[in-house]
Amino acid sequence: MTDSKYFTTTKKGEVFEMRSELNSEKKEKKREAVKKVIASMTVGKDVSALFPDVVNCMQTDNLELKKLVYLYLMNYAKSQPDMAIMAVNTFVKDCEDANPLIRALAVRTMGCIRVDKITEYLCEPLRKCLKDEDPYVRKTAAVCVAKLYDINAQLVEDQGFLDALRDLLSDSNPMVVANAVASMSEINEASGHPVIEMNPQTINKLLTALNECTEWGQVFILDFLANYIPKDDREAQSICERVTPRLAHANAAVVLSAVKVAMKLMEMMPNDSEYVITLTKKLAPPLVTLLSSEPEVQYVALRNINLIVQKRPDILKHEMKVFFVKYNDPIYVKLEKLDIMIRLATQANIAQVLAELKEYATEVDVDFVRKSVRAIGRCAIKVEQSAERCVSTLLDLIQTKVNYVVQEAVVVIKDIFRKYPNKYESIISTLCENLDTLDEPDARASMIWIIGEYAERIDNADELLESFLDGFHDENTQVQLALLTAIVKLFLKRPTATQELIQQVLSLATQESDNPDLRDRGYIYWRLLSTDPAAAKEVVLAEKPLISEETDLLEPTLLDELICNIASLASVYHKPPSAFVEGSRGFRKALPARSGSDDALATPESPTQQRQQVQPTSIIPSQDSLIGDLLTLDLGPTQPMGMAGPSATPQPIQNSAAMDLLGGGLDYLLGPSESPVQQQQQQQSQAFGGDAGLLGDIFGVGGGAGVQTGFYVPPKQVWLPAAKGKGLEISGTFCRRNGQIHMDMTFINRAMQPMISFAMQFNKNSFGLLPAQPLNLPHLNPNQTTDVSLALDVTGPIQKMEPLTNLQVAIKNSVDVFYFACILPIHVYFTEDGQMDKRVFLATWKDIPSQNEVQYTLNNMQHSADVVSNKLQENNIFTIAKRNVEGQDMLYQCLKLTNGIWVLTELKISPGNPNYTLSLKSRANEVSPTIYQAFEMILHQ
Repeated sequence: MTDSKYFTTTKKGEVFEMRSELNSEKKEKKREAVKKVIASMTVGKDVSALFPDVVNCMQTDNLELKKLVYLYLMNYAKSQPDMAIMAVNTFVKDCEDANPLIRALAVRTMGCIRVDKITEYLCEPLRKCLKDEDPYVRKTAAVCVAKLYDINAQLVEDQGFLDALRDLLSDSNPMVVANAVASMSEINEASGHPVIEMNPQTINKLLTALNECTEWGQVFILDFLANYIPKDDREAQSICERVTPRLAHANAAVVLSAVKVAMKLMEMMPNDSEYVITLTKKLAPPLVTLLSSEPEVQYVALRNINLIVQKRPDILKHEMKVFFVKYNDPIYVKLEKLDIMIRLATQANIAQVLAELKEYATEVDVDFVRKSVRAIGRCAIKVEQSAERCVSTLLDLIQTKVNYVVQEAVVVIKDIFRKYPNKYESIISTLCENLDTLDEPDARASMIWIIGEYAERIDNADELLESFLDGFHDENTQVQLALLTAIVKLFLKRPTATQELIQQVLSLATQESDNPDLRDRGYIYWRLLSTDPAAAKEVVLAEKPLISEETDLLEPTLLDELICNIASLASVYHKPPSAFVEGSRGFRKALPARSGSDDALATPESPTQQRQQVQPTSIIPSQDSLIGDLLTLDLGPTQPMGMAGPSATPQPIQNSAAMDLLGGGLDYLLGPSESPVQQQQQQQSQAFGGDAGLLGDIFGVGGGAGVQTGFYVPPKQVWLPAAKGKGLEISGTFCRRNGQIHMDMTFINRAMQPMISFAMQFNKNSFGLLPAQPLNLPHLNPNQTTDVSLALDVTGPIQKMEPLTNLQVAIKNSVDVFYFACILPIHVYFTEDGQMDKRVFLATWKDIPSQNEVQYTLNNMQHSADVVSNKLQENNIFTIAKRNVEGQDMLYQCLKLTNGIWVLTELKISPGNPNYTLSLKSRANEVSPTIYQAFEMILHQ
């Protein structure tokens, strides 16, 4: 009967029975009992109560029993550290056993027991095992050094184990060398900087051992060699010559590791050197051979090849055919091959590639067909000479009338129009014939863009666009935005015939839509068209930049880092290790500087300088709750918006049409009186049918709904830099609209992947500020910029912050949870009901103790008392009375904060004196400094 019988018993009183068996005099019974204990432990039963009984079984010559006991110790030593000390003597004794297997087993087990009390007893046995006569013991001890370093790095350095490890690199046994290299690599990664410096002599020893190692030993050595930077291109060439035989190895991991070493060392040699050309030819066959392996290995190879062809396309430029898709390839292999085909496409092989892609477009796999059609468009954009042939191929595919093929073709043709304007517009009529079949947002938005962009060439463009308006509210946001822009373009090209259409779409976008992006764009177009049609034409119909040839290439610094990580998970994910290894402290890898370049001639940096330059981004671990305990985070000092300190002058925001964009302070456009400039603009717009009937009262509003015209909104600041947000950058500001605080933010995705599932939460703060609604940001594509306005309430939990208006925020998305802090300008908390009767003001002023009065000086002011009063009133600081005392203007004002605190002020303005005296009185004195800062900001704008 096999050992499976130990996993089938579920008797009661089993622990008591096992204890008696463990203490049995019979060796056979003891062994059976230990097996039962291990089986129970394996299936999750708690057998820690048997710890002393199992430890007593260590005193045995039976290797099988000893292994089982050591396995038990590794599992339970952490929970029973005091009892684990009992086993130390046996460990020390076993490290001197005549049997090398027992010596190795003892030192390995001691390294796996992560108990500080045992660590100090490990040092002497480990030192002996590192110099053991048996190579099996030495190689086990080498790995144990890395484990000990992870437990107590200082102890390893103090005990000289790093030097002992370095000595093992000269060992006569190649497996010992390989394990020493693996251990050193682990230590370097754990420390975040190279703790063991390499030299040419050591590298030579490793290259000698390379030929005799097992395949995994070779991988360790090759990976270690990849981190070594030779002193010149001659040494780099010498290393390459000794590594290239590994390219013929049967193990894919060895081949890819050898390719990594070659790719790094080629950076140090001139690109036109004969050796680099020869080496480039040598790298192609092994990579091609990897594509004959099983699909999983193929995929890993293809992901690595994808990086290699981005860095050095010459390596595989003649191997296009091996990337042609086979009928039985899994979909993940097909898609990866397709991507590489496009990267290798040139004028010489484009005919061959297009023929293949056209064939793929008739496959049954929908995802693969879509990618194939999109690949045809990428070929057109990349190889200009093939554009006409690509367009012809796409038209043939449209004629198939297969719905998803047609839709993908429309999206692709839009990109071709962007790349080659006024060249292939003759096919628009064919596209319009398929308008009714388009039901996907991307395809509909692309078709609408084409109609709007070439409206002058499409006779019934207005009818086509009007057909989309019927279900405007049911359309995707992307389609709504495209439709709004297309109709504005059409209006600018045919103003007299499309007045009703433009009025309809602007009304839908601004009055009936809840989407802030759509509403904002509608307001912008409305303002442009109604005030300056000529400017609208320049903005909306401006010449567009040509799209780039390769929009999906990795950025150079990321590509270089990934090349250094070939044959690892990073090269499969196409992300740096720090992006997916939690708490990774490893130093960032970069390609060496090319020989003869300025970088190569610079003075080499010390490890300390390298550590200072390459500080890894700190990652706050995700917690069960979104916000965790923000109060424990060191978020660093933050400056209030719009000012560097209490006496700093904020940057003014220009009072232009754009200033009132979202506010709806539209009275001056809708009212009867007009300035000469407005009259001139009105005359200009008559050429477009006049805006009085068209846009004059399109919203049916007569008042300033939204941001007050003069309400001071500080400029946006970057709250979360892309470096700390793993590619997500957030900048923003705060303002007050319709009696409510709003957080206006700009989200930018600088990463190479889309971000979804956004959510935001605030920590407790001084005013109980919290989001009034969920964050409306469904997704953020790579390089996309989106503006979002989040309404806020003041009904949340309160906790006094320092500074008073400090707000700690957590933002979550599909990548991670990120934290940042920002400081609100205090005036967004000033309420609209802060006006006070004169008699109440006087009584309150007398009622507040005189010691609560604080005086400040406002410097470099140039306004009259009336201007000051108006500016402050626009920001909810209300003037109660004004009088002149001995030639000085005295303004008595009051304001009310959202938490009900009243602040009374007296402002003294002397003629000819740019310095004003501000006196503040409040029952809550801690608000006074921030109120003074608000006066500074508002009056300096």
